[in-house]
Amino acid sequence: SIGVVCFSLTGFFTAFLEPLLNRHSVSFKEVLFSLLTLAGIILIFHFDTRYRLGIGLGIISSALAALFTITNKKIRGREDANTLLLFEMGGGFIGLSFILPFYLYYFPVHTIFPDRSDFIYLLFLASFCTIGLYLLQIQVLNRISAFTVNLSYNLEPLYSILLAMLFFHEAQELNTSFYLGLGLILLSVLLQTYHVLHTNRSQAL
Repeated sequence: SIGVVCFSLTGFFTAFLEPLLNRHSVSFKEVLFSLLTLAGIILIFHFDTRYRLGIGLGIISSALAALFTITNKKIRGREDANTLLLFEMGGGFIGLSFILPFYLYYFPVHTIFPDRSDFIYLLFLASFCTIGLYLLQIQVLNRISAFTVNLSYNLEPLYSILLAMLFFHEAQELNTSFYLGLGLILLSVLLQTYHVLHTNRSQAL
């Protein structure tokens, strides 16, 4: 849950990294929407020091995710989406395979092979939620900005929590500030969606 919520900071990093890498001015609206997300995360965690490692890793992950989408948009016009995804998934496999021995050294487990039930879930998540959706993301970057794509990731805490409540009945630690924080994250997505639709409508006219 910590990692998923911190992943909402992807839009925040994109608001600053995309203008820096593409050499254009920072958008005040994008920064404002990102600050709403940041306020939501602060409400959820209250700077609880118990979560500092998870929050730190979540922040690093969201920064790298922002760079990933920005880079995809920069090179999308030069490469076919399927080819680009093949190299990205291959690179991810090689990278994870390289760090796996180090991870297992510090966090040993009885076996790294999933049972049949887990394998089915992993197969579904890999094929639909990873490969399929990343392919759509690469294709849609031709039409919208990297910031809009990354801000849509702010919805991940929402449906992740709903799925956890549905399948695992895990909602016992959710309080008012949690829901307020989640509401701010959702508000940032809705405002950006309205802004994009309004801009596209104005350009069409």
